[in-house]
Amino acid sequence: MQRIRVLVVSARFLPELGGIETHVHETTRRMAKYGFLDLTVLTTDRSGALPIREYFDQFSVVRCRSYPRHRDYYFAPDLQKLMLSGNYDLIHCQGIHTAVPILAMLAARRGRIPYVVTLHTGGHSATLRHKLRNAQWYALGPLLRHAAIVIAVSRFEQQLFEKTCRLDASRFRIVRNGGDLPSTAGQATEIPGRIVSSGRLERYKGHHRVIEALPIVQRSVPHATLHILGSGPYEGKLRKLTANLGLEKSVTIEHIAPGDRERMAMSLGATAVFAAMSEYEANPVAVMEALTLGIPTVGLDTAGIGDLVEDGFVIGVPKDASPTTIAHALITALNDRRVRDPAPPPATWDSAATDLARIYKDVIGGPRELVHPYDL
Repeated sequence: MQRIRVLVVSARFLPELGGIETHVHETTRRMAKYGFLDLTVLTTDRSGALPIREYFDQFSVVRCRSYPRHRDYYFAPDLQKLMLSGNYDLIHCQGIHTAVPILAMLAARRGRIPYVVTLHTGGHSATLRHKLRNAQWYALGPLLRHAAIVIAVSRFEQQLFEKTCRLDASRFRIVRNGGDLPSTAGQATEIPGRIVSSGRLERYKGHHRVIEALPIVQRSVPHATLHILGSGPYEGKLRKLTANLGLEKSVTIEHIAPGDRERMAMSLGATAVFAAMSEYEANPVAVMEALTLGIPTVGLDTAGIGDLVEDGFVIGVPKDASPTTIAHALITALNDRRVRDPAPPPATWDSAATDLARIYKDVIGGPRELVHPYDL
């Protein structure tokens, strides 16, 4: 049988890393093991310093220049030419928040190539851009309505786009992020009282909420500490807040290189409780990683984290929760003496890859039954 030629389009890819980049890498390298798929990742390079073509785990990566160099618009004028010259059977747009998916969907329509879209929405610290999000999604409605399948990473995300873009529920599939970590995560020794908050250091990520709650937590759990994993423009204000509250000995901030999965696994594996206080996450990889390790997780009951609260995976607190309310939820989780024997996570990268392969098969056609790639 002739293999299905799939072009996966993403604004960024390795060596750059974030939630979408992790999703694309983890799912594509697994799907490449299916015999009926021929996969190529098309991405951009703002620097002009990365290789134009690379090969990863049975799939290829092609990069084209995007502009401007230091902003996140990712305008890539050569994108459509590369898409239409490849004789692809299916286009998969990963993410919708830059110029890349717009160019990709327009090229797919021009070339009469069926396409699917994974939404991968996220928050933003800039107030104006945050307020314009719904208008941006509404403007994408006509292109999304021509997609063969629209893939959401959470029920929240699906419901948002059903309403905003007037898309019928039957057009959607939900494919959650996985949370697999290197096996070294299981070798780490838990540090009693350690709370971890992970994610880019932006205000909307909510690290400051955990800092503000920590003094209240320490009244009941004196040895409680907070370890923040991430880097970003809000670091200075987080350190200033820490100093103002006299928490310099209790709060640490650590930046781990995105590609250093072993170090991330060891750091996360030492966690007693994970805090996810972000105002907007569709289905955060960091939370999925914590859940995969069986770490009790406290999160804002909003957006995609709200789905995990509803399903019983995360201890929820209201979006407008006070430091006292957050502290009480963290204390409850810290005092939970259950054995850390993780329940099956809500998703894995294997299950995500299998779900995507089935979607490709449904759109284009393929083998009636999928053989798990590790059984090939």
